[in-house]
Amino acid sequence: MKIHGLQKMTLLDYPGRVACTVFLAGCDLRCPFCHNSELLDASAAPAVMEEGELLSFLEKRRGLLDGVAITGGEPLLRDLRPLLRQLKALGYPVKLDTNGTHPERLHQVLAEELADYVAMDVKNSPERYAETVGVPDFDISPVLDSIALLKAGATDYEFRTTVAAELHDDDAIRGMGELIRGAKRYFLQPFTDRDTVPFDGFHAPPRETLERWAGLLRPFAGQVEIRGGD
Repeated sequence: MKIHGLQKMTLLDYPGRVACTVFLAGCDLRCPFCHNSELLDASAAPAVMEEGELLSFLEKRRGLLDGVAITGGEPLLRDLRPLLRQLKALGYPVKLDTNGTHPERLHQVLAEELADYVAMDVKNSPERYAETVGVPDFDISPVLDSIALLKAGATDYEFRTTVAAELHDDDAIRGMGELIRGAKRYFLQPFTDRDTVPFDGFHAPPRETLERWAGLLRPFAGQVEIRGGD
């Protein structure tokens, strides 16, 4: 497996752990506000190392790092289990980021207990999902299956949404609350512009709007917080 990016140490990507972040290329969504748009096309994104080099790096960092975060792109475009088994054999807890479009592969990872924490993006209410992910006629069914898997399973998890003023409103927030009703925790992350965002014109909602949205969501999840922003 080719590795398309490596952040050698982070205190942010894996809650409560000193971790490294592994970036895998390729994604089946085309969110217009994506921060990692250079990783959308696996055939175009240059690899920075091979899997063996990553494992060698992690072997040397045992005792210094206490977690590995796997992100993308969408990591579950491929069968991650061989890599995850090797990470677990090295003694590393694993956090997996996913957009929820591959519930069958998520189920396989959870069934083998190969992830210790899963962070799943919930993009918008069902009515605005296709617009938000940049895929006309998007089928939300796999996303719903992934939400159900996480809520019903034993693996620790979070749902999270990057919110933009142009894509989200009170009705959308309520719709997302219904999608994740009964969830353990849910984070709102205000959009932050970067050079890698493929389209201009997106803005973070005002803080007072974020606070109102968090209030709308609190009946639906055990913990609702705003992550990032001012």
